[in-house]
Amino acid sequence: MELLVDLVAAACLAAGGFFCLAGGIGVLRLPDFFSRLHAAGIIDTLGAGLIILGLLLQTTSFGVGVRLVLLLLFLQLTVPTATHALAKSALHGGYRPPVDSPGDGSSSS
Repeated sequence: MELLVDLVAAACLAAGGFFCLAGGIGVLRLPDFFSRLHAAGIIDTLGAGLIILGLLLQTTSFGVGVRLVLLLLFLQLTVPTATHALAKSALHGGYRPPVDSPGDGSSSS
C-alpha cells in the first residue's frame, strides 16, 4: 500500500512539474495578455495544486498536512478569482483580445 501511495505522489509531483513548466513556457511564448493570463492561471491552479497534493500524500505530520490542505484550498479559491479580476480590469481599461476576422482564410471549411 505504501508503494502505491508513493507512486501516486510521484505521479502528482511529476504532473504538477510538467504543468508548471508548460505554463511557464506559455507565459513566455503566447502572443497576448489574455492567453498569458490563462497560462499563469494554469501554473497556480493545476501545477501548484498537483504538487501540493503530491506533498500531502508524502507527509506524516498532521500539522503539515493541515497547512498543505489550507494552502491548496486558498490557491484553488484565489487564483481563478484573481485571474478573472485581472481580465475584467483589462477589458474595462479598453484592452481587447485580438480576434481573427471571418474572411482571413484561417477557417477550415
